[in-house]
Amino acid sequence: MVLSLSSQNVIQYLRDAGLCSSEDGASDKSELPKNSKKNFNLLVTLADNRNLLVKQESITNNDETPHEFFNEWLFGQLLGQFPVLGNISAIAPSVLHFDQENSILVRNYLSEYLELGQYYQKNDIFLPEIASAIGTTLAGLHRATFNRREYKDFMSTAPEGQFRYGFYNPAQGINSIGPDIFGVVPTDALKFYVLYQRYESLESAIADLAYNWQPCCLTHNDLTLNNILVHSRWEQLDNCLVRLIDWEACSWGDPAFDLGTLLASYLQIWLSSLVVDPTIELEESLHLAMTPLEVLQPSIVALIRSYLNAFPMILEYQHDFILRVIQFAGLALIHQIQDMITSRKYFNNSDICMLQVAKNLLTMPEQSVLTIFGISESTILKPVANLHKLPQPEKEQQLLRIYYEKTRLRGC
Repeated sequence: MVLSLSSQNVIQYLRDAGLCSSEDGASDKSELPKNSKKNFNLLVTLADNRNLLVKQESITNNDETPHEFFNEWLFGQLLGQFPVLGNISAIAPSVLHFDQENSILVRNYLSEYLELGQYYQKNDIFLPEIASAIGTTLAGLHRATFNRREYKDFMSTAPEGQFRYGFYNPAQGINSIGPDIFGVVPTDALKFYVLYQRYESLESAIADLAYNWQPCCLTHNDLTLNNILVHSRWEQLDNCLVRLIDWEACSWGDPAFDLGTLLASYLQIWLSSLVVDPTIELEESLHLAMTPLEVLQPSIVALIRSYLNAFPMILEYQHDFILRVIQFAGLALIHQIQDMITSRKYFNNSDICMLQVAKNLLTMPEQSVLTIFGISESTILKPVANLHKLPQPEKEQQLLRIYYEKTRLRGC
């Protein structure tokens, strides 16, 4: 029988697991900012002021044990197995205990760090130094594992009693819509699915992105601002300004997906601050945002430049890397809209604007580069090219792209 954790039995569980002694006094706090429908989270403070985060996955009604925590545990094992990765302080392992039978994970709680999303929201300051540290850290992970068979084989490990036939391709559009959607989605939110299916070029662009998915290194796969921590005294530190956490979705994947997902998180700050009114055109609404895109652009540029400077080899492997990052950002925005509909049960005019921006990123990435970064692709690459000899991409023939009617690719 699966043990169900609660504030009443969590201390005894930690003692049984050898994570604290019977002499240790401990207190628990169940109020955590990241409690979710998927996980039950408890913050436990031990007598020596150590903080432990205890997480348990929800058990499904069909008695199937979920395995989302297995990847995070596996990632910690990977860092211990390969010191090259373990030396990257920003991704240092913090997992102390994994109980597969009860779907429980225990890790150190980094009390001196703040969620970057909350930090930005509270301070309304977007300094390029933080974004640059993130880009360098992410590039270090991608570069160290790039096309390395030993890392890929390690990540192929499956939970006990399970099999892995391949790695999941996250470049997916919206699932096929059936009659059951009317029971879970409010009438107003159905407009999202109507608009999504109206644009054949959008579905075709997502299908192309999925087809051209290029798994070549270890990726986080859920790199939002809420999964990045910034040190509360980062201005006084020379290193370890940021930490990347929650590796539950990590696998062998496409590096452009990680960077695109992160870019989408920055864009959401801009898009969630729009002044929206039926009488205002989209372009005007985008310019009237409470947090203008121009305020975020220095950080966005610092992110991409620091990444490319630390991992210039990716431009030899993927000549269109920046364009694919832009497209993955658009796809991430679409998934964010769908998640908001699922959790908050609404779809408003702001979300319509976000969908339009996402569509532009996916179907017109070349034009979107200048809009999002504020500078051209060549200008982004110039400082990197001055330090590294980069290959010159071949010019494609200017041919009209043909989209077949209702092209769909739901998975690989």
